[in-house]
Amino acid sequence: MAGKGKVLLSITGFNPQRWYELLSAEREVVLEPEGAADPSIDYAVVWKQKPGLLAKLPNLKAIFSIGAGVDHLFADPNLPAAPIVRVVDENLTQHMVEYVLWRVFDHHRQGQLYRAQQTKKAWHEPPQRPAADISVGIMGLGNLGRAAAEALKAAGFRVNGWSRRPQEVAGVTTFSGDAGLVPFLNATDILVVLLPLTEATKGIISYGLLKELRRRNGLGGAVLINAGRGKLQCDADILRALDDGTLKEASLDVFEVEPLPKTSPMWNHPKVFVTPHAAATSDPTHLVPPMLRQMDAFERGEPLENIVDRTTGY
Repeated sequence: MAGKGKVLLSITGFNPQRWYELLSAEREVVLEPEGAADPSIDYAVVWKQKPGLLAKLPNLKAIFSIGAGVDHLFADPNLPAAPIVRVVDENLTQHMVEYVLWRVFDHHRQGQLYRAQQTKKAWHEPPQRPAADISVGIMGLGNLGRAAAEALKAAGFRVNGWSRRPQEVAGVTTFSGDAGLVPFLNATDILVVLLPLTEATKGIISYGLLKELRRRNGLGGAVLINAGRGKLQCDADILRALDDGTLKEASLDVFEVEPLPKTSPMWNHPKVFVTPHAAATSDPTHLVPPMLRQMDAFERGEPLENIVDRTTGY
């Protein structure tokens, strides 16, 4: 390990043991800085670290977030200027793609209806439209959004995409910016949210936005799937939309408050499918090796990859 920079590991919400074992196989790893300022630490591997912790590291060269989102870092008012590296990994991407396909197919193939019929022992086959009649709209065309779009296209769905800045994705009808948001929603039957959480996207999934989704469609109503960040949505607005028919159903992996309080009506709502922020869990076995490779490459003089743009927040 001689000549290799030291790593601070600071994560909450995950068991740090396996992260520590894999990182320490190649580098010296500490769980706390020494003193008010620790000049010995070169890299930080973090998830929801204590506010101000990273400001104690005067020689910090890079910050690695173990999750796809980095909003937890920007919540720290004393975040140092070191580059922030996003997680981009095939395993994480595959998990998200599987979740999106699972939930899209479940809504498309009337899963909620069949589960309700089973409790009543009802034998009834509703009309079933082909995937080509259904338009899935993806909000957020980063690595995860693009991968989900490819899988949905391969499954036969029509796919739309919306992003803040113009993007081109082969076989996907793309929209961008404020001017493109309503036309995107008007052309969407199933809305899949994979946006990063920034000041611009906080609370974007509102009742007003959901009202713009296409309701006269082969599904019998509009559907919401949020596998992005909980604070992208207003839970109360989603419930209102479900109760008045603006939304037919929703699959929610994230919520404004997590864990979802036991008092939340989401748990027992007949039109809501709840998962516990489990769409794409960070697996250290897959995520630590690319972090170590980046550290090694950086020390050879090569540039870091997948750096977060601090002006956009992703």
